[in-house]
Amino acid sequence: MTPREGQTFGGESLLVRYVNFVKLPHTIFALPFALLGVIVGSYQQPVTWRVALLVVLAFTAARFVAMGFNRIADRWIDARNPRTQGRELPAGRLTVSQAWVAVVAAMVVFLWCAWALNPLSAALAPVALIWTAAYSYTKRFTDWSHLWLGGALAIAPVGGYVAVTGAWSDPWWLLVLIAFAVMCWVAGFDIFYALQDEAFDRSQGLRSLVVRLGQGWAIIVAKLLHGAAIAALIGFGKAAELGLPYFGGVMIAIVMIGWEHRQVKPGDLSKLNAAFFTANGIVSIVVFLGALVDRVL
Repeated sequence: MTPREGQTFGGESLLVRYVNFVKLPHTIFALPFALLGVIVGSYQQPVTWRVALLVVLAFTAARFVAMGFNRIADRWIDARNPRTQGRELPAGRLTVSQAWVAVVAAMVVFLWCAWALNPLSAALAPVALIWTAAYSYTKRFTDWSHLWLGGALAIAPVGGYVAVTGAWSDPWWLLVLIAFAVMCWVAGFDIFYALQDEAFDRSQGLRSLVVRLGQGWAIIVAKLLHGAAIAALIGFGKAAELGLPYFGGVMIAIVMIGWEHRQVKPGDLSKLNAAFFTANGIVSIVVFLGALVDRVL
């Protein structure tokens, strides 16, 4: 029997199969950054419960579209990879038609939420969908797919801010800075995730920095990206005039990123899954909570 991937649930109900189809627990990586955008936007415009709920629903729906489309596009690749053969489509637990129905439904929900928020959110929503869907094909033509994925998740804090304010930030580079932070953070941990597929990706002609550089140099690039992410988070906090609670959250994030890098070494991926999910889940949560505490106080 093909072993079940990490961060998935047991059970064969349709709901559980859809949850596993998009690895719903991974929502924890970027949703807190969407809410960080909401918090920073609240300094410009009061946040209602309606807006907050629409942001959470929009983000969850957008992520479902992105992950679901990725699973559909990669189903033949997943069927050949021993690590991913147990996923819902290659294992036959969902049909392609069922997958498409759910993806289209999530897309409608996302676009409706964006329309319900404000005109700028509605205008940017199709761009976000195109960018996230295009990621599914990047491993076929570039070694830097990690940055494309990072750019997809970097939409989260931008979307949260725009959802509240209905406008771009002033100064304009404030949102660019937090988007850059999330992009580098995600790209760094995606390089870690790609370590486990190095041999398979090379055999299939798929591209990544791990395939291009080997594990040792790829991990060094991940360290550099995470260093850039930390610098951008600090710069964002200063530019947004956030206080000590936020920077306390960033300090905890730095400790967790450092711990993650100590767990993963070239040739030793035994602790990869624990480091990947635990560390990165905590990073996004503590940065958000720091900003939340700062806003409340």
